[in-house]
Amino acid sequence: MGLLYEKRGHLAWVTLNRPEAMNAMDPQTYRELGEAWDDFAADPEMRVAIVTGAGNRAFSAGGDLKGYAAASYEEYWNGFWYPSGPRELKHRHDMWKPVVAAINGYCLAGGLELALACDIRLAAPHATFGATEISRGLLHSTGNILMPRLIGLGNSLRYLLTGEHFDAQTALRIGLVSEIVPADELLDAAERLAQQIASNAPLAVRLTKEMAQRCFGVPLEQALRMRDYSHIIIRASEDSREGPRAFAEKRQPNYTGKLRAEFYR
Repeated sequence: MGLLYEKRGHLAWVTLNRPEAMNAMDPQTYRELGEAWDDFAADPEMRVAIVTGAGNRAFSAGGDLKGYAAASYEEYWNGFWYPSGPRELKHRHDMWKPVVAAINGYCLAGGLELALACDIRLAAPHATFGATEISRGLLHSTGNILMPRLIGLGNSLRYLLTGEHFDAQTALRIGLVSEIVPADELLDAAERLAQQIASNAPLAVRLTKEMAQRCFGVPLEQALRMRDYSHIIIRASEDSREGPRAFAEKRQPNYTGKLRAEFYR
């Protein structure tokens, strides 16, 4: 299998599983990724996903270029470029559940796009990044849109136009990753972070991510309307009652992510 998909408690683990090919993604892997994201989005018990690569050499080296080279024209476009289409994480603008990337090595081309589509990125010290498509006559595609939103236009163009590699320290300095973690502690750190997020009220978490993304760069008036809409939703949730009660009673809250019954009347 090109992908391992596992559920543990409220966390979904998505592991690119082609270590012999630097976890490069072939059509089967893309299809399995689409199926995994479909399941993660639909399962109410799943609150946070963690994405990583099998082994310790690569998160993902991107698309399988050897497969691209051997494909016919029809296979090239229909099999490699659009095997899962809008089901890919980078195209899912309705994925409001958080996704954490644990980058454990080479993170290149489509692998970098996948990391950019995640919400939080942790990296091992030996992680290496690069938008390398341009050196192969290709586009970094959605990454050309996502990267400037994360690290600014100037920093992005430096790497998008050259295709050069950069290391984990550079990624931390320019804001592409939020933390560098020793390689043997990376998955544990990602799990702790994901568990911390998952312990919060799930509806509040999803609305927070949605507000942050939808309101980024929009006029203030439009952003404030989104804020007001979000408050209507959150005030109708069971969790908005449970949180203050748990605080007053000095206990851990039991969050469900559900709306109160009267909201539907």
